Amino acid sequence: MNKFAIIDLETTGNSPAKGDRIIEIGVVVWKDGEIIQQYDRLINPNVHISRFITYLTGITNESVIHEPTFEMVAREVRALFNDAYFVAHNVPFDLGFLNAELKRVGLAPLTQPVIDTVELARILLPTAPGFKLVQLADWLSFQHQNPHRALSDAYVTTELLSRLIDKVNNLPLRTIEMLAKIEPNLKSNLATILATRQKEAKSSLEEDDRYEVVQGLAIKKMPPDHKVEHPTSIESFGAFLDQLFSNNGRLASEMDNYEARAGQREMAEHIYHIFQSEQHGIIEAETGTGKSLAYLIAGIYQAVSTNDRIIISTYLTLLQSQLMDHEIPLLKKVVPFPFTVVVLKGKQHYLSLKKFSETLRYHKTDNYDQVLTKAILLVWLTETKTGDIDEIQLPTSGQRFFRMVSSEAEGQLQPTSKPSMYSFYQRARERALSADLVITNHALLCTNMTHEDRLLPEFDKVIVDEAHHLAASTGQHFGLQLDYVSCLRILTSTEKLFSTRHHQIGGIKNDSDLSLFKETLQAAKEETDTLFRYLFHFVKGKQEKDRNINDTGRYQYTIVEEDSSDWRICLEMVSRLRFLLRDLTTMLEALYMQMEGPDRERFLSKTDELEALSKKLHNYFYLTSANDRISWVEIEATGAQNAVFLFQQPIDVAKVLKEQLFDKRKSVVLTSASISVKKSFDHFKTTIGLNDLALIEHKLPSPYHYEDQVRVLIPNDFPIAKYQAMDPFIEATCEAVFSLAEVTKGRMLILFTSYDMLKKAYKILREILADDYVIIAQGISSGSRERLKKNFQTFDQSILLGTNSFWEGIDIPGSDLSCVVIVRLPFESPNHPVYQVKSEQLKKKGKNPFMDLSLPNAVIRFKQGFGRLIRSTTDRGIIFICDDRIMTAKYGKYFIDSVPKVPIHYRSTNELLEIAQIWL
Repeated sequence: MNKFAIIDLETTGNSPAKGDRIIEIGVVVWKDGEIIQQYDRLINPNVHISRFITYLTGITNESVIHEPTFEMVAREVRALFNDAYFVAHNVPFDLGFLNAELKRVGLAPLTQPVIDTVELARILLPTAPGFKLVQLADWLSFQHQNPHRALSDAYVTTELLSRLIDKVNNLPLRTIEMLAKIEPNLKSNLATILATRQKEAKSSLEEDDRYEVVQGLAIKKMPPDHKVEHPTSIESFGAFLDQLFSNNGRLASEMDNYEARAGQREMAEHIYHIFQSEQHGIIEAETGTGKSLAYLIAGIYQAVSTNDRIIISTYLTLLQSQLMDHEIPLLKKVVPFPFTVVVLKGKQHYLSLKKFSETLRYHKTDNYDQVLTKAILLVWLTETKTGDIDEIQLPTSGQRFFRMVSSEAEGQLQPTSKPSMYSFYQRARERALSADLVITNHALLCTNMTHEDRLLPEFDKVIVDEAHHLAASTGQHFGLQLDYVSCLRILTSTEKLFSTRHHQIGGIKNDSDLSLFKETLQAAKEETDTLFRYLFHFVKGKQEKDRNINDTGRYQYTIVEEDSSDWRICLEMVSRLRFLLRDLTTMLEALYMQMEGPDRERFLSKTDELEALSKKLHNYFYLTSANDRISWVEIEATGAQNAVFLFQQPIDVAKVLKEQLFDKRKSVVLTSASISVKKSFDHFKTTIGLNDLALIEHKLPSPYHYEDQVRVLIPNDFPIAKYQAMDPFIEATCEAVFSLAEVTKGRMLILFTSYDMLKKAYKILREILADDYVIIAQGISSGSRERLKKNFQTFDQSILLGTNSFWEGIDIPGSDLSCVVIVRLPFESPNHPVYQVKSEQLKKKGKNPFMDLSLPNAVIRFKQGFGRLIRSTTDRGIIFICDDRIMTAKYGKYFIDSVPKVPIHYRSTNELLEIAQIWL
């Protein structure tokens, strides 16, 4: 069948069962690459069209009043799909809605093969930034005249389908064969399309030199890396900067609307000076300085001129991608000598060809997300040069699946004759050995500090961006985290080794050995369940009085010496579980010795996992009383009885960083837009262990004119926010947001310090604003942080609610963002176990925990939130702070004095709204 009927529906809502109806139908009939018919019809739904739907589509109640009802056109619409694929961008919605309406009017539903272009785009265009129709149209440079109008969307979907079929016809035969095996479990009926491509490829006996086959998988052929030859001598650093930064220099010639930034050159000079003097340095570069380009320029020059290797460490993988996708290509054009840059991440980021190939043999128990993930990975392998999973977006369960097929799941890497050809991770490490700049993340930098097999190549100089996260990253890395699900996952995946006809695996024929192994495995699973259930009730019992619940809705409990009698019961359970894990390891090693064939390595890698789990259990339960670390337990307040999470962190990461990083490297440059508190670096230096070292310190102000671009509004008539009685304050916040939205036309980012507050506010805002605005909320609206941001920018009238990670790293320049609402000053919970222990330590030293710990952390967080509003010289807007402690409390000046000087208005809400109206 080579006929496709591509449909798009506009409707009054998402549920025909609840009375929603079709208001427009667009169909394009496409056959043999030609459009042979089109259908475009407004429909009278005989129900009200909301303001939001009108805003989205442009279809009003008045425009459909004289149009036919669906009953009148149902037969002619249904006839369009005769002998054709049903194609839509999100088939479950369009087909489900259309069939519900056909049934309502007494016609038979459509049952022909379907193609879902959302699913197909996810598989065939794995590196696309998003899979909404408007995102794909923009990425593929389609003409999309009227988004959210039926016929226009149907035309764009037709163009997309054409591109997707072309992509299928260019895939290598091996990939097509693999896709054909998993196709029955996809939503789209692709069997005929894949079979046609398979037949053509076989008949032509094609051999495509773009690909090679490794582990039975078609992958993009990797050209050999050529070592870059550095010039024997290069000009001085000053002359180099003159070439780049002058008004008619190299940067100006390559950048549209180039603006010389004094701070950018100044920062590069400071970093070069730090390197030359072999000291450590702190540079705070406020928003707009252009710090990424500045430190890359300094790093490149240092690396090439002295044959040094420079490590650049970031906290967010998003920033790594930005550096590689934007800054590095620009610098390749403007720097007058060659240089090499590679990204190196932890093993969990890279696909293992060996592990992935193994999983393709077993798919009977796969859920839909796992099947979709396999299809995505198969196509992605024909494109990727790195094997880095951060290049693509996976479905939710796909992230869990990837952990099973990452390089980390391989255990200890075995030497191979051609490691770079068979391991993306090994290839990345090899390329890093000859690179001038290696971009990595804080987690790998921390791992490298103590790992026996150094993961990063040798280096003496490192630039740490987003340095305000370094202490927390160090604490997490040198700490420990364990939970019931991850423990059970290891045991269950071990059990799956025998999910097929186990007596035939690898030639093992001793059923008694296998039976004993399975009995021991079952006992380990039961012991794990018993242990975590006991911990759940243990913590719940301790918390009956205090009810210490954190922002994510979990009870937290710090383990103390007084728990010794109750804890002894835990230790007995842990001891039994570790004995069982040891027995399982011994049995697996014995089975491994009996085996032959490809399954052999799978058994060996499981022994590594079981040994690692046993070690984690020992370190957590037997080191809880150590005075250099803090251990605590969290349980889901309303979760299952084994929803238990174990945490352990060193108390003093400053000592770890001093000994493992600063004392061992010649120069460490620490930079961020948010390090200082009230113009001082003292708190930051204390946190990361730099108090007693000679440093070069510098602060670069933002080039933006905040006094002309920002107004800060603080209401003086809000109810007092009381713990466990927050509703009046949340309601007042939502009322202010409602009124502000009228002034700003949406375009608001609302920052919360608690997910519980966010959920309550979302519920209220949905009720009062849903007809006029798109409300997008972290943890409620589906998608990653970056996807939520893009959705926010897609709609003209939208409001974005976020907490935690939304206080930083969100870049929404221009008129897309007019207002940032800071609901509460971002103090961390005083009940958090790590805070409590550090607080006690400060008290013993005669210090004030609030002034020396809580307040500085809150100020840094506040600066990050404040920085979300102004991202360019032409931006302007409002920062609305609902928490008037910034004006009434003695410590409020610390917040005000730590951000750029701006006009502040502290008045009634009504007066503030008038100021906002005039200002905008």
